[in-house]
Amino acid sequence: MEKILEVNNLQVSFHTYAGDVKAVRGVSFELEKGETLAFVGESGCGKTVTAKAIMRLLQPPFAEIKKESKIMYQDKDVMKMSKKELQAYRGNDVGMIFQDPMTSLNPTMTIGKQIMESLMLHRKLDKKQAREEAIEMLRVVKISDAEKRVDDYPHQLSGGMRQRVMIAIALSCNPALLIADEPTTALDVTIQAQIMRLLGDLKKERDTAIILVTHDLGVVANFADRIQVMYAGQIIERGTAKEIFYHAKHPYTWALLASVPKLDTENKGELYALKGTPPDLILEMNHCPFADRCEYCMGICRETMPEETLVDGTHRVSCWLQHPSAPRVQSYYEKCGVREHE
Repeated sequence: MEKILEVNNLQVSFHTYAGDVKAVRGVSFELEKGETLAFVGESGCGKTVTAKAIMRLLQPPFAEIKKESKIMYQDKDVMKMSKKELQAYRGNDVGMIFQDPMTSLNPTMTIGKQIMESLMLHRKLDKKQAREEAIEMLRVVKISDAEKRVDDYPHQLSGGMRQRVMIAIALSCNPALLIADEPTTALDVTIQAQIMRLLGDLKKERDTAIILVTHDLGVVANFADRIQVMYAGQIIERGTAKEIFYHAKHPYTWALLASVPKLDTENKGELYALKGTPPDLILEMNHCPFADRCEYCMGICRETMPEETLVDGTHRVSCWLQHPSAPRVQSYYEKCGVREHE
């Protein structure tokens, strides 16, 4: 497979009056052409910051990508790109769907003109060609009456349609990589399913690699090839979708799985909610970041950071429970009465 993105030791800090917020702490991963990689975790765990760092959208001096960080796109060093090179990279090479289309779309411009802007800038189309292509892109994202809708303003569209417009803008220059930051937030379940199905179809048609940022494991269940679970700015567990859903090893991943509503359960009690709050990211972290919220916490968890352990295949986890000397605990699967290796 062809590797299109490589991120090594990504570190991002935000400078505040209270101190430096270390939002991303040494994140490393690779992405291959046509692959879908999901970043999953609670709000504030560093998912969106990682995505924006890849796009070089974090503005200094408030935000700082540390010099030790390395972002390579098809053998091009993103950290060393000039302003002109970044402009081409952000449109031609990588597209991004932002979380809230109502704040990302310009309310004073028609959706057609907003799609045309990207086409005229990156593909050098004239106004007439760009308009025709904008209409075609609206058809691609399955917006009916595209010839009429192209002249609508964002407020005239529903939430789902605005999100489709964002996808059309991101895909208009046929990028090799699409970053989708919470693309289904604030949409009802039916529209969520439609948007995810649309992204899946476009991925197959265009062989586009996708980085999906989400807090909802349910969204990625049938969509992602690989999943990386983030907590407190770090990747604490990674593997294929099957490995994460059926063989998860980290107590935080178990908590995320437990919080997904089950349709087939007979118990109609309260939904599971993880107690406590994430750690203060201003503080240095020389121990497991999940220790204060973990029901299996041991003494060593509060003293030393666990190293990443290879479980099997592509499955890796950073947890002291994987140490040979650790006590055996009841896993999420055992608590649910489900065999882990089904």
